[in-house]
Order: sequence, then C-alpha cells, then structure tokens
Amino acid sequence: MLAALGIAAVVAYCNATSSARLAALYPVSGGTYVYGRERLGAFWGYLAGWGFVVGKTASCAAMALTVGNYAWPEQARAVAVATVVAVTAINYAGVQKSALATRVIVALVLLVLAVVAVVCLAGKHGGATELTARVGPRGVLEAAGLLFFAFAGYARIATLGEEVRDPGRTIPRAIGIALGLALTVYAVVAVAVLTVLGSGGLAGAVDPLARAVDAAGVPGLVPAVRAGAVLAAAGSLLALVLGVSRTTLAMARDGHLPSALAAVHPRFGVPHRAQLAVGVIVAVMAASFDIRAAIGFSSFAVLIYYLIANVSAGTLTVAENRPARMIPIIGVGGCAVVALSLPLSAVIAGAAVLAIGALAYGIRLFATR
Repeated sequence: MLAALGIAAVVAYCNATSSARLAALYPVSGGTYVYGRERLGAFWGYLAGWGFVVGKTASCAAMALTVGNYAWPEQARAVAVATVVAVTAINYAGVQKSALATRVIVALVLLVLAVVAVVCLAGKHGGATELTARVGPRGVLEAAGLLFFAFAGYARIATLGEEVRDPGRTIPRAIGIALGLALTVYAVVAVAVLTVLGSGGLAGAVDPLARAVDAAGVPGLVPAVRAGAVLAAAGSLLALVLGVSRTTLAMARDGHLPSALAAVHPRFGVPHRAQLAVGVIVAVMAASFDIRAAIGFSSFAVLIYYLIANVSAGTLTVAENRPARMIPIIGVGGCAVVALSLPLSAVIAGAAVLAIGALAYGIRLFATR
C-alpha cells in the first residue's frame, strides 16, 4: 500500500506541476479541455474534456454511494440520491457558498483524521495481522491506479479559472499546496492504520478507519469516525459536481455538448443548466451502479485526462514558464502505465467510452463539412 501510494503521488506531482503551469497561462474554465485544445488541437481538448466529464461523473456516483454506505447501509442508494440533490442545490447557489461549505467540511474531516492518527499510533497494536497473499509489481501498480482516485481532486481549481481572483498566481499555488497537504494526510493515516490493523487486517476491512480506532482500544470514537467519513465523501462530492459542471460549460460553449448547457444564471453566476444536468446523471448512476466499478472506471478516464495535460505542458516554451523537461515525460509514462494496470474491466469500459466520445466527435465534424 505504501509503495502504491508513493507511485500515485509521483504521478500526481507531475500532473499537478503540468496543470499549474498551464492554468497560469490559460486561466479560464475548462482545465485540460482548454489546454489540450490550445496546445494540441481541438480533438485532443475535446477528448480530455470528455474523459474528465465521464470520469468525474463516475467519481460523483462513487462518493454519493460512500455517503450512503456509511450513513445508512440498508438504504445506501436512497441516501446517495438525496445527497446528490442536496449538493446540487448548494452548488446552484453559487461558488462562494460552495467554497465556504467545503472549508467547513474539510476542517471537520481533518480534525477527525488527526484524532484517528493519534489514537492508532498511541493505542494497542497487538491485533495487527500480516497479509498472506503475495502481491507482485502488477498488483502494486493496480493499487496505485485505484489510489490515484484519491489524488485526482488537487487540480480541480484549474477548472474554475474564471471564478478565481488573480488566477495566474492563485491557481498554481493552490494546486501545489493541495497536493502537498493531501499526500501528508494520506501517508500519516496509512501508517497509523497499518500499525493497528497490519496489512492483513487492512486488506479485509471495508471500513478501515472505524475498525482501526476500535482495535486501538477506543471504540467510543467509532461513531465520530463514521460521521467524518460521511463528511469527507460529501465534501468531495461537493467539489466534484462543481468541477464537472464547469467543464461541461466549456464544452457546451464550443459546441461539443448541447448549447443549452452553456447558459449562466443571471443572479447566481453559475452554469445552472449544466449543474442540473450533471446532478440528474449522477443521481441516476448512484441509484444504479456499483461503487467498486465506478472507482476503477473513474481512475482510468481521469488518468487519460492528465496524460493529455502532461503532453500539453511538454509543448510550453521557456517564455511560457514550462516545467522541467522530465516532469511531463514522467507524467505521460506514469499515467499510461498506471491506467493500463487497472482491473481489466475498468480498462475495457474506459477505453470503450473514450472511443464512443471520439466517434461522436468524428461524426459531428463530418456532418459540418
């Protein structure tokens, strides 16, 4: 797990550096959809945007289902759908309120995680068990791909370029700080939980943080940890829906999605139709899909998205503040290898959806000639 976390972090660092340099140069809504279009051509921008929208939509469904599984396991899908409706309403009211809600949620979740880490590191360690199954290099790379799912939010601010003050300075700083803080939290929590449960106990746990606190000798904290998990998943969902709707807005403006989705609310200043469309699709997925498949599919699509970001960053010149040459090279190779190491079902499904998007682009291009 720790080796996989390190690999995912290296790939994420390259992606973050490339995204930060591009975001400073193109501080508009859309993220890699815009970078790919401007640096590589319209098709590559479209493919990045398509991959982001479908991948992050699956991420939204996974986060909503996580809320349901922790809050009310017997009615997980109903809770997931209700959560999507609530988050969509919050985002509909404007990005400033969404940002405030996110800050409150993050502060509470970090407090819970800090308590978990202290309890695990200082508590009982006698129940730790060792994993008996052998894990080879392919297994570590597959784990890195699944763990990348937890890293993929650090550059989401790049999709909000038109709604950020001083984007050329703010976006690169925010991306770097977010990645550094996320990696620190993940590493501390991973070591703490492994200390209590061991590799075997961790591999067999569906709610590892709650089990770790219990095994460390403080079962009274389990409800608080579960509440923290609900808050964490809801906070991720809040930001995910925000980012997907903004990329949908950018693609609708360019005619790759229905033009009606490009409408901006006259009062709240948000792409309200895109927001509502994303909310409806996520609610349907949360009511129908399996969380495990959603994570694998999302990781594959988002890794392809960042692969295009790294290729785009590789075209920057010195005058455009390009990153060190090896950053986009490692980023491209890392994204490709880790994506192809994911479970075969995720690779096939992700490749099929990307192919459908590319086919749709080709048909539309042919029809306009």
